[in-house]
Amino acid sequence: MDKKIGTLYGIGVGPGDPELLTVKASKILACVDIVFAAASTKNNYSLAVNIAKAYIPEKTTIKMLFFPMTIDKNETQKAWEEHSKIIIAELEKGRDAAFLTLGDSMTYSTYGYILRNIQNMAPNIKIETIPGITSYQAAAACLNMPLVEGEESLLLLSGANGGEKLRSFSNKPENVVFLKAYRNIKDINSTIDGAKVFEKSVGIINCGQQNQEIINNIEELNDKKPDYWTLIIAKQKIK
Repeated sequence: MDKKIGTLYGIGVGPGDPELLTVKASKILACVDIVFAAASTKNNYSLAVNIAKAYIPEKTTIKMLFFPMTIDKNETQKAWEEHSKIIIAELEKGRDAAFLTLGDSMTYSTYGYILRNIQNMAPNIKIETIPGITSYQAAAACLNMPLVEGEESLLLLSGANGGEKLRSFSNKPENVVFLKAYRNIKDINSTIDGAKVFEKSVGIINCGQQNQEIINNIEELNDKKPDYWTLIIAKQKIK
């Protein structure tokens, strides 16, 4: 008889509101044997776990995988590989596992690195990815602001390096979203203002969480303490 190997479920838990977690994700969380989530080496807290905890039975094992906060790619890759081995070991025991990630599981996600490593290290393992609602989708809904209409385009960017990427486009898209717009917020704001085409720009901090904050004048973000969960939506036209 072939040895049973567990299934890995990559689950996007949404931006913050537990009620935005999908029905499919909640059903899977009720059945898996172990739940994994990423955390910083500086603490053992996971916002993703906190969002999903109402759907995780008390008997289910929750294991944090600690990642160093570093720009050293070798150190980061080593962590991905080590954590992938930990997950594979559980799956090879026949246990089904979930890996939680904020927002959507395939959008700027920690899960994407785990997925790639496990596919390379253990291609026989079954993996099922469950999409989640992104922070920028939730932000647009909160603002009652359509993201795209008609033949408009939408550019999704990481703000980790400021506005550099947007500046590289000679023709600016009708709609732009900056995620992780925190440390280099002044450069992002300067880029949006310098483009001279965006009619409306709104910042949202901690979208979908109890401490959510809407910033209608993004220049105010320049004087705020940087917050990792900051995004900006900029639009050329408001209809």
